[in-house]
Amino acid sequence: MHQSLIDRSAYRPDRGQPFLGRLSLARGRVHEVCGPARHTLALMIAQACAGPVFWLGTGWAGGGVHGPGMARFIDPGRVTFVTANRALDVLWTMEEALRSGAVPLVIADVPDPVGLTPIRRMHLAAETGGGRALGVVLTPEGRSAGVESRWSLTGAHGESEAWHLSRLRDRQAPPRDWRVAITAQGCVLGPPPAASQAR
Repeated sequence: MHQSLIDRSAYRPDRGQPFLGRLSLARGRVHEVCGPARHTLALMIAQACAGPVFWLGTGWAGGGVHGPGMARFIDPGRVTFVTANRALDVLWTMEEALRSGAVPLVIADVPDPVGLTPIRRMHLAAETGGGRALGVVLTPEGRSAGVESRWSLTGAHGESEAWHLSRLRDRQAPPRDWRVAITAQGCVLGPPPAASQAR
């Protein structure tokens, strides 16, 4: 009979899930995406991940995603939508999905910032599930406590479709801004407009 030894070393999150070129998100952790274009950024992250995606939300909140609109980023057939009556149930479902380790990406669309205790529980659940799953919480304005990183995406459309991406918080990197555009090769990361470089 094989017995696993307890490893008392500090948990080191995996920085290996790339999205938008050189940017990456730590696996086995929960990240926050906010801003008016948060659903678009979640789809960009899903595009970079392989395998199925769980998209959790409340049936009454509205403002979710539309299957045909998703198709420009990912095959909608990869996504399983789960709705709940309460935001608390959405967070519980996310915790259980991360604990199972069966799905590489779990997205929870909630109307308010998430408290520290639920985020800590989800971090622990992701570690228990093998540390390979990625959790993403979508909130309108950010401010969830204890997340591994926080990102914001807003529209910056002009003659072409583009967005302004901000890394507001990350335990491993400083805040920074970029411009994201869609080309024939897909989503491309570039420098921000000069006005936002002083940030």
